[in-house]
Formats: sequence, C-alpha cells, structure tokens
Amino acid sequence: MSGVALSPLPTTIPVLLATAVGTTLCSASANALNQIQEVPFDAQMARTRNRPLCRRAISPAHASAFAIATGVAGPALLCVIVNPTTALLGAGNIALYAGAYTWMKRRSVANTWLGAVVGAVPPLMGWTACGGRLWPSIDYPIHTFLPFSEVDLSMIDNPLGPVAFFALLFSWQFPHFMSLSHIVRGSYAQAGYRMLSVFNTSKTSAVSLRHAALLLPICSVLVPLSGLTTWAFALTSLPANLICIRAAWNWWRNGGDKRARTVFQHSLWYLPVVMGLMMFHKQGMNWSHWLGLESKEEEEEDVD
Repeated sequence: MSGVALSPLPTTIPVLLATAVGTTLCSASANALNQIQEVPFDAQMARTRNRPLCRRAISPAHASAFAIATGVAGPALLCVIVNPTTALLGAGNIALYAGAYTWMKRRSVANTWLGAVVGAVPPLMGWTACGGRLWPSIDYPIHTFLPFSEVDLSMIDNPLGPVAFFALLFSWQFPHFMSLSHIVRGSYAQAGYRMLSVFNTSKTSAVSLRHAALLLPICSVLVPLSGLTTWAFALTSLPANLICIRAAWNWWRNGGDKRARTVFQHSLWYLPVVMGLMMFHKQGMNWSHWLGLESKEEEEEDVD
C-alpha cells in the first residue's frame, strides 16, 4: 500500500483495496504452501510447533485447498481489477517463496538472500498497480533529482523509483532476520535448516551490520535521488538509520543474544517509521492543501 501511496501516478480506492487484498491472498497462499511442506521440521522448533498443521488443528487436505484457493484468487483479483503485471508479480512471488526459497532452506545459507527478494517484491506490486513500469527503455528513461534543482513532477514516474523501493526492503530484511535467526539458531540447527547463524554467528552479525549501514545511503541518497521524496527525507530518516547502525555495530563488535534482540526490536519499528517519513516527504505533496489549511488558489500562487 505504501507503493501505491508513493506512486506519482493517479489511482482509485478500488485499485488500492484490490492491491492490498490480492497481495494478502498471495502471501496467504505462499505461507500455507510453505507450512504444508515443512510440518516435520516445524514440529521440532519451539517457535513453530504450534502452527495449525503441527497441532493437527486442520488437515493437510484442508490446508492444500486453502493454499490453492488463495493462490488462484489473489493473482486473479490483481489481474482483473488491477493489471496483469501486478498479478504476475504476485504469482511469481508465490512460486519463489513456496518453491525455491522453501527448497533452499535445508540446502544452502543463500536461502536468506532469496527470501529477501521475496520480501522486496510487494512494494513493487504497489508501484505497478498504479501503472508504473519497472524496466528502463527509450521512452521510459531513468531521471535523477539533485538537491536544490528544479523539480519536474512528470519525471518522478521513472525506473529509479522501484529500484529504491526494492533496495530499501531488501536490505532491511537482513538486520531483521539475521538477528532473529541468531536468537533461535538452536531450533534451526535441531530442525536441520541451513541458516548462516547455525554455522557462523560472527558472519551473521557482520551481514546484519553491512545491510544496516547500506540503509543509510539508500535513504539519504537513492530514495530522494529517485524523486520518490524530497531531500528533506535524507535528514529526517537519519536518526532512525543511525540508531539501527549503532545497534548492529554493538552486536557485531560484542556479540550476544541480548544485543541481537536489540537489533531485532529496532527492525520492527524501523520500517513503518521510514515508510511513514517517505509518505510525509513525498515529492509534490502539499500537506497544507491536503489538510484543508490552504486553498487551491493559494497553492497555485505559491507555485507561481
């Protein structure tokens, strides 16, 4: 929904709601298919042993019917009410999560990087739902918005916007998941999942720190450079990034479950705060007019 909100292209309430519901159905299908495949392993971990299939609260046939129904309904809703591109992204994410990612979890530590791709796709679905495109072309070139330069609002719809979205969500997942996987590494090891935290805790914290640090230039340079926000976002997002970098640094330098838990707790508030700031600093947004504090005539006079 933040992808829809930050898109410079017009949209409607039905498109916004259909995107949200369709994405939710795709997510439900992917998670159900994942849990169907992992019942024997989920039953061995404290954090997952109470899932419905592990408790036999529902049958595998019931779960499969739910997964198929939501897996068909989600992309269908997106295709009919939104557009085929968004539907393809939703269907592709189901396949990527329930197929490749689930398969890799017991075979390679690279599963986390693939999972981060899955988590970075939903805001792209919001972008394409409004008619935005993902790939540059001759008639859809990349534009950059330098500080203090004149802004042409018609150029905000360019491929650098979804790149900034993807980079933000991709990197955020590493401090979030690496810290969580460190805390429950014993359970992952018992169930046979090949997570980096099971094999090398120092590398786990290093990956977390690396991506926490990457979030700073993503927010302070890439996002405003893409035109999604004004350059004021580079300043207002700075405290959130510095807090998370400091926590990730402390975990990498000193180790320990307590410091990993701090990184995880910071990751929970970080994303809604940063997304909220992005929407507040959206390029071309006039909050005074939106809140009714300024008339349209006054706004036009300010532009002149």
